[in-house]
Amino acid sequence: MNTWKIREIKPEDNQQVKELVRSVLVEMGVPKVGTAYEDKALDDMTRTYEGEKKVYYVVEENSKIIGSAGIAPLTGEEETICELQKMYFLPEARGRGIGMKMINQCMDFGREQGFKKCYIETLPYMENARKLYHKNNFEVIEKPLGNTGHYNCTVFMVRDL
Repeated sequence: MNTWKIREIKPEDNQQVKELVRSVLVEMGVPKVGTAYEDKALDDMTRTYEGEKKVYYVVEENSKIIGSAGIAPLTGEEETICELQKMYFLPEARGRGIGMKMINQCMDFGREQGFKKCYIETLPYMENARKLYHKNNFEVIEKPLGNTGHYNCTVFMVRDL
C-alpha cells in the first residue's frame, strides 16, 4: 500500500513546494538564472495554476510534500500544446514509481483539456528525469516550442496525447 498520495495543490502547500523545487534544482547544479529557480510563479503556485486548463499536483507523504508537477498551456502554443511544468521530486520520492504515476495523471489532465501534445524542457545532466520522460513517450526535438523563458534549458521534448 502506498503511504503517499497525489492531490491538487492548496495555498498552505506553497512554501513547501517553493522549497522543494529550489532544493532539487540546487542538488542538480542547475543555474539559478534562466531556469525555474527564478520563476516568480514559485511565490504562489496555487494562484499560478488557478484558472482553466491548468493544474498543479503535489505528492504528499506523512504531511510532507515530496514531489510536484503541473500542466498548463504552453505560452505561445496555448490551443493545442500543454507543458509539463515544474516536475520535481525529493530524493526520498525517487525510484518508487511516483514519477510515472504523476506523469500519467498530468497526461490524463492534458487530454481531458483537449490538448493534442505535451512539451517539456529539461537539462542534459538531469539523466533520470530524461529517462522517465523517454519511458513516457517523450521524444527529443531540435528546437524549443513556445516561450517559456527558460533559456538555460537545452533539452526539448514532446509527446502526443
